Amino acid sequence: MSDQYAGLTWKEGVPVSGRFDDPYYSLADGLAEARHVFLAGNGLPGRFGAGFRIAELGFGTGLNLLAALGAWRQGGGPGPLSYTSFEAFPMAAADMVRAQAAFGELAPLAAELAPFWRDGVRRIELPDLHFTLVVGDARRTLPDWTGMADAWFLDGFAPARNPELWEPALLAEVARHTAPGGTAATYTAAGHVRRALAAAGFEVTRVPGFGAKRHMTRARRP
Repeated sequence: MSDQYAGLTWKEGVPVSGRFDDPYYSLADGLAEARHVFLAGNGLPGRFGAGFRIAELGFGTGLNLLAALGAWRQGGGPGPLSYTSFEAFPMAAADMVRAQAAFGELAPLAAELAPFWRDGVRRIELPDLHFTLVVGDARRTLPDWTGMADAWFLDGFAPARNPELWEPALLAEVARHTAPGGTAATYTAAGHVRRALAAAGFEVTRVPGFGAKRHMTRARRP
């Protein structure tokens, strides 16, 4: 994967996008944030079951994938976890490996997947993981996706800095690719994001956020 993030910097060991001037995850504790927002926000691991499908807007460092796969393995999930992530600007492998190294608890998983990132692969098939990275503008790639998700991780950069990933038309595509009873979660509680999710057909709830963020958003498709 080529590094399309010219100007990537590091703050307290956390990568910061030069393109969006925004950190990839919480400066306080990225793993705890991923677990609170994306796992618990989607009712996971409690909802895990055979053939469970996660989709994500914004792959970033791959931290959410590691958190989800770790929870899947810890719970003894049956068969493979399906995980599809949409990313316009893949991070360089060396930066991904460096970012993931900050989370010692995930070191075995990070080490297992690191060779795939270094080889630039976009599909990984393991006994317990079927992963696909869809590279390109999600506004163009998601409408063509034939898959469905039981849970969405909406993890683009902040709406004020990356408005393209929060457009109503794209969130409508998220809803269209969500199975009945499926969910979505995001760290943002921006009003226009919640309204767009509701307009797309989700039941939207504002709940306590992670760390200093007072609120985040959970959504469920009836």
